[in-house]
Amino acid sequence: MKLSNNDKKHLRRLGHNLNPVVTVANNGLSENVLAEIDRALNDHELIKVKLAVGDSTTKRQVTDAICEKFSAQVVQSIGHIVLLLKKSDKPNPRLSNLLR
Repeated sequence: MKLSNNDKKHLRRLGHNLNPVVTVANNGLSENVLAEIDRALNDHELIKVKLAVGDSTTKRQVTDAICEKFSAQVVQSIGHIVLLLKKSDKPNPRLSNLLR
């Protein structure tokens, strides 16, 4: 699904006050990190991930790997923070960042 510019603007506005729920550090995408990203995407739909993995090429590779594995989309990437979206079929209104 392709996001329009208005959709991205709305999602960036929603994600502005969010804190990163997962930090990917030098160990990369370990099993525990992947499990936490999966849980967060399924619960919250819109999450921030902090990437402390080195240069921009490595960050892009890690971001692409996350998006491919979980069918997520990058809404915004600034510095070490990436805002990811994965819409749920049946979101929990108490947990979803899109329904708040």
